[in-house]
Amino acid sequence: MARTVNERPDAVAALAEVFREYGYEGASLSVIAARTGLGKGSLYHFFPGGKEEMAGAVLAEIEGWFERAVYAPLREEADAPAAIRRMFRETDAYFRSGRRVCLVGAFALGEVRDRFAARIDGYFAAWRDALAGALRRAGHGEPEEAAEHVVSAIQGALVLARAVDDPAVFVRALRRLETGLGLPAPGA
Repeated sequence: MARTVNERPDAVAALAEVFREYGYEGASLSVIAARTGLGKGSLYHFFPGGKEEMAGAVLAEIEGWFERAVYAPLREEADAPAAIRRMFRETDAYFRSGRRVCLVGAFALGEVRDRFAARIDGYFAAWRDALAGALRRAGHGEPEEAAEHVVSAIQGALVLARAVDDPAVFVRALRRLETGLGLPAPGA
């Protein structure tokens, strides 16, 4: 079903869902136009660089959301365990409890990976590094290794939840990951 798109930010939100559903390669301009409700002329008005610019705008929006909701709190919040718990809540909300594909991860696995390599690498590095910093402040003994494990396990849980069509797989994985970090109880 086409969304009502009046401005570029509206188009970016609609594009994200098109790319999640069809992938970069499968998202033809015809599909994009149908799903956004924009004609090809309007799409090129908003995105003169075509589909590559559209995907870049979507990745920038994702980066911005994660920076605000996940990375910055992990880096800046004085209560590191609370920031880590917040990361799990925000991640669950963003991925709709396992019902939403990680578009950056999908791009990383597709033919488009090399085209957006710096952005894909940056997304995962920023998440891993911000989490490692928070784990270090929380007194975790192996923060880099734990951060890498958590980020990779989140991505794997998204794939598995989608593969078996059971979003609860993702929710359970988040709970196990959070518990496995051995964070002090809130208020302790």
